[in-house]
Amino acid sequence: MDSKTYTEGLAELRGVRDEIKPRERQLAKLQAELDKLRAQRDEKVRALGAYQKAKSDRLATSAGLSVIDVVALVPSLGPQAPVSAPAESPVTGASAEDPPEAQKGVRPIKEAAGAPAPDLRPQSLEGDDRAAALTRPREAAADGAFDLDVLDEPAPATAAAPSPAPVAPAAVIPDGAQERTLPSIPEGVAGDRWIYAESNLASKRPNFKQATRQMAFLDTATGVLVWQGGTVTLDLGRASVAEILTAVYATVPADVERIYITAGDPWHQNAGRHQFLKDAVAEWLNGPLPEGWQVESSRGKDRQAGHLVHPRNPVGRWQRGKDQHSEIRSVGEWFDPAGADPATIRAAFVELWKALRRHWDDVVLMGSPSQTGRDLWSRTIPAKAGAKWADGYPVMSQEIRGLLHATAGQGRTELITPPRVPERVPGWYEADRTFAYAKHTWTSGVGVPQRVTAAAFAAMSEKEQADALFSPSHWQVRVTIPRDWDHVGLLPAPAPGERSWRYPYEGGRTFITWAGGAEVNLALRNPLQPWRIEILDGLVWEKGDPLKDWSNKLKDVWRSLRALGEVHGDEQQRQAARLASRAVRSILLYGIGTFAQRPRITTGSLELGAGGEVPEIPDGTRLTGLTDTHVTWERNIGFARDQYAHPEWAAVVWSAARAALLSGPTGTKDPETGKPARAGALHLPAGSILAFRTDAIYSSVRPDWPYSGEPGDYLLKGAMSWEQSTPTTDEEFYVLQALGRQALEAEEL
Repeated sequence: MDSKTYTEGLAELRGVRDEIKPRERQLAKLQAELDKLRAQRDEKVRALGAYQKAKSDRLATSAGLSVIDVVALVPSLGPQAPVSAPAESPVTGASAEDPPEAQKGVRPIKEAAGAPAPDLRPQSLEGDDRAAALTRPREAAADGAFDLDVLDEPAPATAAAPSPAPVAPAAVIPDGAQERTLPSIPEGVAGDRWIYAESNLASKRPNFKQATRQMAFLDTATGVLVWQGGTVTLDLGRASVAEILTAVYATVPADVERIYITAGDPWHQNAGRHQFLKDAVAEWLNGPLPEGWQVESSRGKDRQAGHLVHPRNPVGRWQRGKDQHSEIRSVGEWFDPAGADPATIRAAFVELWKALRRHWDDVVLMGSPSQTGRDLWSRTIPAKAGAKWADGYPVMSQEIRGLLHATAGQGRTELITPPRVPERVPGWYEADRTFAYAKHTWTSGVGVPQRVTAAAFAAMSEKEQADALFSPSHWQVRVTIPRDWDHVGLLPAPAPGERSWRYPYEGGRTFITWAGGAEVNLALRNPLQPWRIEILDGLVWEKGDPLKDWSNKLKDVWRSLRALGEVHGDEQQRQAARLASRAVRSILLYGIGTFAQRPRITTGSLELGAGGEVPEIPDGTRLTGLTDTHVTWERNIGFARDQYAHPEWAAVVWSAARAALLSGPTGTKDPETGKPARAGALHLPAGSILAFRTDAIYSSVRPDWPYSGEPGDYLLKGAMSWEQSTPTTDEEFYVLQALGRQALEAEEL
């Protein structure tokens, strides 16, 4: 660098400084106004909370706060406040006219007497009780309910039930972080009132067909556009929203409503100017529009309006006049395009539709795999008069849905770092479960759950206890880890962060958490050493198979597309079939996620005034970004009356998948026992596990597990058989993940 360049650089730096200062002033002004408004809100909440009939959930909705926040401001509205369902009618829910409300009745877990869970290993029961109690678990495990078929394995010498141990020191929590407190069901009658189904709300088979939307596929890096009418190359300029809408609709008819971006990620073009990707996305979505276009404001019942500001797969929605609508979406919602051109990606969607149509003659590919998955599932609901659940699957009370939302996590994500593992390891191996969630959909809980308190559990026989633990269930438990435990943690516990979980592993440690029946089973009868589990409370559902038909059809479609991807004579069609099979995985994976029905988050943006003034934002919102032209916000509007809200189904699948990540059968028989060969983290040496990522295990030892290509089998996806530095950050982890996959690909050439 010479003196001239340095001087010019200083001038540019001063220019950036001058641009930052007014925005900092705007932000400070906005923050001061927000603080003032929040103080006014809190004061109003306290005043209204003094009213004799005040309810924390109603105040929370009106204030845009959580119930916990309201109770912190008005302690008298805590657990002793009445719940929403009236005592005389436990099946009465909110009416259809009631506004969505925030999560209700949250009470922190407190120390309570628990009922010890039985030893589920075969030697713990005798005679008829033993045979009866173990029959059902064996049948369940054979079909993949919990994938824990270890009943006939000899118990290890160290497998004696551990006695209560002193509590080990708590894991270190970073400064400024606060441990999350999980909710519990209120004691006595107040908690019993949670156990009901919402009135006039059930999942029923639709009596209409979804409207078909025409699609186009656009590579914004090359300008190549493919649609039903052909292929063209467009001049997109900088690929702004205005340039895309103008160029595309100068070429394709107005009835093309979805534009899938296959490459180019135009919403990231100004990412370098923003600290967070969402801010860059929001700036792109809110850019200038062509004349006559505006952000979509409303649509029909099966349509959505407004933008979805997602950092990598955003959705923009616009309209021109009253009749023309357009969405710009990322094909990454469906699958990683892996460099495929727009024509191949369109062919993948065609192959996907053709394969699904063999099972659903009314199939329509909707905007996202989650929407498509839920719509396809709804068309498998029994419709024949007199069939069980022909009147629909009931939706649980808002209280139970809120409890499951707070206490049932998804996939396990954990990076294990020194000193738990060596700073250098002899290798790096990635084993990923194929189409894992499809393995755990054969049974789910249906109907209104039965509450099983500690006292009720203690009063059961061992046979009844085992039957409850092998049913679709969700348990509040006190867990004690054996003193000499030296492997990974088995059960999730809350960690700092809104949806964060950790997996305690320290020998002798005791903690309280919620866990699904599959994980409780795993902890009680894992192949190494049983953990001590005390039941504090629980929900047990009737066994049913609401997802089985849907899942079996999707698995059949997935297998047929994988086979087509191997044998088709045309390379483009082979690639299209492979991409379509990945889309089927997304349909099932994200379809299950839609059942969880999280509190609805609405997003929006407002244009800054001519002088940069920040406009008034809606009540109860949280600022998420500030650009040169717009301020963006989001607001939690609570749980809606959604007829397809079944978090109990998602929770069972997620729990079973996490358990199988530790120990589960493969699709191949063990030649010595004749039973399914087992795989999972607990079948690798202690200290060899480096990370978990949802369905994948990363270890320093090469897993020797058979692979038959069936759902749930482990596929080796990365391998480096030489010494590596153990990753200590996510960035280092992803570097090794990429290098491991490249090394295995080179090894297999």
